[in-house]
Parts: sequence; C-alpha cells; structure tokens
Amino acid sequence: MAIQRNMDPKKCPMPNQDPMVRNKNFDEVALGYTPEMAVSEAKRCLGCPKKPCQSGCPVGIDIPAFIAKVAEEDFEGAYQILSASSALPAVCGRVCPQETQCEGKCVRGVKGESVGIGRLERFVADWHREHSTESIQKPTPNGHKVAIIGAGPSGLTAAGDLAKLGYSVTIYEALHLAGGVLVYGIPEFRLPKAIVQKEIDGLKEMGVSIETNMVIGKVLTIDELMGEYGFEAVYVASGAGLPRFMGIPGESLKGVYSANEYLTRINLMKAYKKDSKTPIMHSKKVAVVGGGNVAMDAARCAKRMGAEEVYIVYRRGMEELPARKEEIEHAEEEGIIFKTLTNPVEVLGDADGMVCGMKCIEMELGEPDDSGRRRPIEKPNSEFVLDVDTMIMSIGTSPNPLIRSTTPGLETNRHGCIVTNGDDGLTSREGVYAGGDAVTGAATVILAMGAGKHAAKAIDEYIKNKK
Repeated sequence: MAIQRNMDPKKCPMPNQDPMVRNKNFDEVALGYTPEMAVSEAKRCLGCPKKPCQSGCPVGIDIPAFIAKVAEEDFEGAYQILSASSALPAVCGRVCPQETQCEGKCVRGVKGESVGIGRLERFVADWHREHSTESIQKPTPNGHKVAIIGAGPSGLTAAGDLAKLGYSVTIYEALHLAGGVLVYGIPEFRLPKAIVQKEIDGLKEMGVSIETNMVIGKVLTIDELMGEYGFEAVYVASGAGLPRFMGIPGESLKGVYSANEYLTRINLMKAYKKDSKTPIMHSKKVAVVGGGNVAMDAARCAKRMGAEEVYIVYRRGMEELPARKEEIEHAEEEGIIFKTLTNPVEVLGDADGMVCGMKCIEMELGEPDDSGRRRPIEKPNSEFVLDVDTMIMSIGTSPNPLIRSTTPGLETNRHGCIVTNGDDGLTSREGVYAGGDAVTGAATVILAMGAGKHAAKAIDEYIKNKK
C-alpha cells in the first residue's frame, strides 16, 4: 500500500520543557515524539531512490528504509535497520549534528525544512528500548582477541562491530565508568545517562568485557597488551581530553575551570547533588569562553547550578558560532547572555586568589583566515571588565600524551594526534589502529563512531589475512 505523503514544509515540532523550568533542573530538555508525531513526520520523507541523506551519514544508515518503516508503524522493523549500521542510535538521535550531515542533504530542505531524521532516530531507539523483550544473542566465538583503549563512542562502536563477528573484545577505560564523553562531557539534560548505560549493557550481553580504572600507558602499555596479554590487534580510541587554555594572566586563580573539568564534575561526579563527594563552586556570575557545543553545555550547566548571570564570551559574531543552531537557541531561551565579538585578555583576582572579574577587549571581523572564517581583530581602546566570579575555558582539547609517550614507534602530529593512513585507521605500528578524537582532535560523536566502524572492518581483514 502506497504511503500518503505529508507535504507540510515544516517539521513536526519537538515537545520541550519550558525554558524557565528546565534551566533549574537536569531533566532532559526534549521530550520526544509520540507515535502519532513520528508517523506524521516520517510521511514527509519522499523516499528518494538516490538516498542523498544516506551519503551524509558517517555510519551509512539506510535512512529512507528506516523512515519508511516508521511511516508504516513498524517501529521494530525501523530499529532493526538502524541498528544494523549504528551501535548507538538512541545517542545519535540526540546529539548528532544532523543539520550538517543527513538532514543537510535532505531534498525536502530545498524549499522547506528537512525531514526530522534525528528526531525519528531517537523515537525509534526509545521505542525499542521501552518495548522490546528480546534478549541479545551472543555471537559464536572465532578464537581471536582484540583490545580497545577507551570506552567512548568510537571504542564502543568498534567493540560492537567486532563482537558481532565473534571476536573476544576487551575495552580498557581510564575512568570508573564506561561511556567516555557520553557520560563525562554531555549533560544529562541533553543525553540521559541511563540511555548510555543501556547501550553499554547491550555490548556486555554480546560478550564485550569492559575493564575500568585502567589507564593505558600507566597500568599497562600497548606493547604489553600485544605481548603477554595476547591481543592480536589494538584499537586506540582514547579521545581528546587534554584541555587547552589561552595563556593569559590569571588563569591559575581559584574559580578558573576547563570545560572538561567543570562538566566532568557535574555529569560524571554528580556535583549538582547535595551529597556529592566532588562538589563544585556555586557561582553567581559565570563567563564561558568559547562558542562550540561544549561551551553551550558548560553555560547551561552553570545556569542550572544556580548562577544568576551566565555569559558566552566569543571572539567572533553570532553567525560564526560553531555550536549547533539548536543548542544556541536552547541556551538563549534559558537566559544565557551572548557576549560576542569579545575576547578575554586577563583574569582578575582578589586578595584571596579568587576570580573577581575578567578584562576583555572588543573585536571586529577582518578578512577571512586560513579556515575561511573572518579573522577577529582587536578594536583599539575598547578594554572593559566583565564582572564574574567564575571562568570556564572551552577553546578546545587535544589527546592526552600518555599513550604516545609510552608506545615506541607510534607516529603523532604536532597537535599530539595519532597519525593514521586513512579510513581504516592503521597507525605506524603493525596491528595498532586508532580513530575518533585521538586522531582528529575534538570532533563529533558520529564521526568517532564512523571511525570505529572503519577500524573494526580493517582489523577483521588484518587478522584474517594473518592466518
């Protein structure tokens, strides 16, 4: 039976918590589609034979096929199509930048709004989690062992793909909880941790072993894993958790955080709870320096922690903010103040060594730089002081040097990222593969997952050819 298309030029709106309510709690902001909303939105898909949306998906989901199942109200069938390509559909439906990937190539977006692919992915994954009673089948072992360093999105994806092929997979995670950036970086109000844990539990049911509190390079080295531990290949997916600072005066004052530390204390250590063993400052006025998704997360967390005023301080304009449009809109709705065309030059401290202000200078945009964005230039005689008691630096991260410093022959670039030979993730060491932020520097969850899929395929071919 032919599907009756929905030619509404706009997406079905996503129900959300009221902004002035949600900025005081850590409950999920987006409430999700109802089945009726999902079916209606799915019927907006034209089912294009050439599938331009699929070409924009780093893990190659057959998007028209899963959406067609939603339109037919076969939600479990839609999940089976999704899960064939994506190890973490409930996660991707929430945090992927669909607007620049699959939805950015949607034909419906030419004369209106693209199909809400991410919203439908989230709906299908949530429906499966709430309704499915089938247990995960453990694959038949093939007798080969692979080690994965890092239990973030790239490592989890590679582990899932290899486990399905029968490999004995062990993930070594430095923190006390698996999930990587999904648990320490992305706030509960964007990605509930119970959803991440459910995905991880599924991998364990497939036979994946996860060893936490294992800092590779300290507890064990890659050479030891491939030597006495008998792993035939290693996939390095250790992320990029080393924060960058500006190098301006005053950055060592009390009340200056990296966004990584601030978010980890809140998300992983639950600093917002009264009985938290890892408390955090309850600030009144907070400045977050940076304009990406991490900066939005930190600012929105600061608001929920009770700050009266929270600023995003960014040296370019609103049009140049690299964060997702949806995250910027949510931040604005929640009362975050955007101080664009502004750059910090000094952190000011009081007699007790606490932050008491931030000296800034106004900027203007000049000619484009190497990245194609207009270069920010200081305005003469435009210095001013922003009254804040906390400063959160969110200007990027780089890979921790521990693995490269303890693995002889592992080639890295000047940014500390591991060098690979392309899509398959092979490094300068035989049998050692790498992907995700450890290779690219800080990027998106879905790109890290794509790297995990490519590496798993390459590792499988490598081990088979060694027989």
